[in-house]
Amino acid sequence: MIIFYHLFLLIYKAGIRIVSLGNKKAKLWIKGREGIFKKLRNTVSGFSNEKIIWMHAASLGEFEQGRPVLQKLKEINSNIKIIVTFFSPSGFEIIKNNKEFTNIFYLPMDSRLHAEKWMNILKPDLVLWVKYEYWHYYLQEIQKRKIPLLMVSGIYRESQTFFKWYGSFYKNMLKPFTHFFVQNERSKQWLEKLVPAEKITISGDTRCDRVINIATSFTDVPGIADFCGDKKVVVAGSTWEEDEAEFTHYVRAHPEVKFIIAPHEIDRENLNDVQKQFAGSVFYSEWMSNRMTFNKKEINCLIIDNIGMLSRLYYYATVTYVGGGFGDDGLHNILEAAVYGKPVIFGPEYGKNFEAEEMLDCSGAISIKSAIELEKIIDQLLSENEELKVRSEAAKNYVYKNAGATDKIISFIESNKLL
Repeated sequence: MIIFYHLFLLIYKAGIRIVSLGNKKAKLWIKGREGIFKKLRNTVSGFSNEKIIWMHAASLGEFEQGRPVLQKLKEINSNIKIIVTFFSPSGFEIIKNNKEFTNIFYLPMDSRLHAEKWMNILKPDLVLWVKYEYWHYYLQEIQKRKIPLLMVSGIYRESQTFFKWYGSFYKNMLKPFTHFFVQNERSKQWLEKLVPAEKITISGDTRCDRVINIATSFTDVPGIADFCGDKKVVVAGSTWEEDEAEFTHYVRAHPEVKFIIAPHEIDRENLNDVQKQFAGSVFYSEWMSNRMTFNKKEINCLIIDNIGMLSRLYYYATVTYVGGGFGDDGLHNILEAAVYGKPVIFGPEYGKNFEAEEMLDCSGAISIKSAIELEKIIDQLLSENEELKVRSEAAKNYVYKNAGATDKIISFIESNKLL
């Protein structure tokens, strides 16, 4: 099986170079790894006697899951240094200028040479792996050096390669982990088929802790309250083309409702395409520059053309919609909306999101399959106050009921003296 893994790495590396000829993200993937070991060495050389924690996240969503754990570790232990790595540009490019965590790197492509070199320079005291993405040689080096390795917010399901008859190579990637903190009972049941039960704890999803932190420290987003006025508001976050298509008729037919749309991709070409779909729309940047000159009665749709404010935009909503449920990329973070006590609507493709299933069960969320269904549900929620109230409370209660994952992980680290 190791042969097929090597073949996968070779094909991936070759493929990304070919794609980079016309793809911005692929170019960033390659450029970001240039001179990476020198950059890491320069960073680590500035450390003194601090303990080093290395957290790896595939992309932005996984970083947000690991972030509460890093924040808590910094709070209780000032004698630590934190290194965060990403595999995807989608995470690195957004977080690279983060003021809270300044040592941000791309993870070099997996290989025996890269893993040995990385570990020889970094010499971490504790490693956190978030949710998924398993790299054979890095995990082997961590195990060889007997470094504590924790899985944060792990999720396991029957469809994963670990549980297939041909999955022995991937099963071995689970052995280096000291402990697994998984999100739900189903994950624990599947993982117990391969890992001793004493190495598994159901902690819940650290994203609940993260979104609660954001909500409790909420600050106004400039210009949004002015745009919303006293109207009912629909906030659609992390939308793709398929999601936006569901809204075009409804936005046009309801000028009395305010809509805030935050596309997942904010390159200029995509933003222009989005704006063409919504006649009474304006970009957030334009709104902030000229809002005193706009006729507010003619504008009912605000298109967000930046990154970083979506988690606070949901605060202004009467009803929320979260994108990704109509495509292959998967449903985005519904907890960011639910924490404010807002019912969440999303598309039919949510099978990999157990929290979506659970929020549907508790009435905090609604899944739709078409624009007609979407319009019917929004009309219903905007007109029936009692249903809106019940669903809003259910959404918020779900998030707060599932909080506490961070404390469970920190307690394990402290009780086992891993730092």
